[in-house]
Amino acid sequence: MQEQGIMTVCNNLNVGEKSTGPLDGIRVLDMATMIVGPVATQWLGDMGADVIKVEPPDGDLTRNIGPRHSPDMGAFFLGSNRNKRSIALNLKKREARPVFERLVRSSDVILYSIRTEAAERLGLTYKKLSALNPKIILCHVKGFADEGSYGGMAAYDDVVQAVSGLAMLQSVVTGEPRYVPSIIADKVTGLQAAYAISLAIFHRLRTGQGQEISIPMFETMAAFNMTEHLWGEIFVPPLAGTGYPPITTKARRPFKTSDGGYLCVLPYTEQHWARFCEVVGDPVLTADPRYATHAARQSDQLGFWNEVANQVKRKSTAEWVEALTAADVPFGLANSLDDLLTDPHLESVGFWQTFQHPTEGALRMMANPTTMSASPASIRHLPPRLGEHSAEILRELEFGADDIAALTAQGVFGPDPAIREHH
Repeated sequence: MQEQGIMTVCNNLNVGEKSTGPLDGIRVLDMATMIVGPVATQWLGDMGADVIKVEPPDGDLTRNIGPRHSPDMGAFFLGSNRNKRSIALNLKKREARPVFERLVRSSDVILYSIRTEAAERLGLTYKKLSALNPKIILCHVKGFADEGSYGGMAAYDDVVQAVSGLAMLQSVVTGEPRYVPSIIADKVTGLQAAYAISLAIFHRLRTGQGQEISIPMFETMAAFNMTEHLWGEIFVPPLAGTGYPPITTKARRPFKTSDGGYLCVLPYTEQHWARFCEVVGDPVLTADPRYATHAARQSDQLGFWNEVANQVKRKSTAEWVEALTAADVPFGLANSLDDLLTDPHLESVGFWQTFQHPTEGALRMMANPTTMSASPASIRHLPPRLGEHSAEILRELEFGADDIAALTAQGVFGPDPAIREHH
């Protein structure tokens, strides 16, 4: 990469170019808002899908969240809506139905995150959509499975963190339930949706069948949290309670070094522990039977991690980095979010890429972290302005100029007197 002012020039940029990804030729209608759906469809777009973001005339709610140069182009929206084209469409108007039906017939996947009752009211059920396109794959992201006692309830990330046990897990350290300071339930569920959609596409390639996918956030996060924390309750009757002890101990934390830095060090195996003790240079610690074996260390998590903390505070951050690197003991610096912006490893792999947006100026984006040798991900479209591609998409759907003018006059695309076609 070369620095050219504030613009990072990368050799593998594909803005405006044809997709190289495995989902090239797949069209996805993104009818979701907030984070969960857009994260899923952005991942599909990175992997080559033609993602059309179908927005109401006033746009996705997230468009005006966060700092921004222009109306409707807030930071929150920009972070999860690249590799998409935008069409503004008022689905509450009867006149918009022919446009939407052509979109459905031309698409492979539809994703939305509204409640089932609203989907039925808008005519977005799988039964109606598959009547238009029998091979359609519908992915419905919802808070809770409809069949359960919570079915139909509203859900946001905080709600799901609470009911899935994640917020209460934080009380081990904080003394009271706390939310993880990340929109983790939305993002995990979004990746689950992208995974399920990819499998459904594979199934359709083999069988010709479309299908309906239901992705409930609560169940997704319950499974995510209980993978290790089911613990002794995996047996019937249980051999122990829930909660994986090495994770739930209060002593599990980054440790402070002598110069005020924080370090994660994990001498997990026998070899790691032996090499850590060599770095420390304390023969008493090396011979201590309380920590001599993995089983012994597991049985006294609090004492073990407190001993590690006592050792870490005796050296500076730089000394630990040098010593642990040489000894090949797993460790990592406790980075802040700002630290990630200049992390040398992320810089060396081209993780941060800067693009020149036609209206928003230079935008910093994260490369898709998945590397595929034969069908790599790419960034081909920067986050779209509201309705930026409406006219382009309508022409692809074989609407003529007179048709577009009539639909515009009927308010199908919003209050503007004409479609805003951007160049």
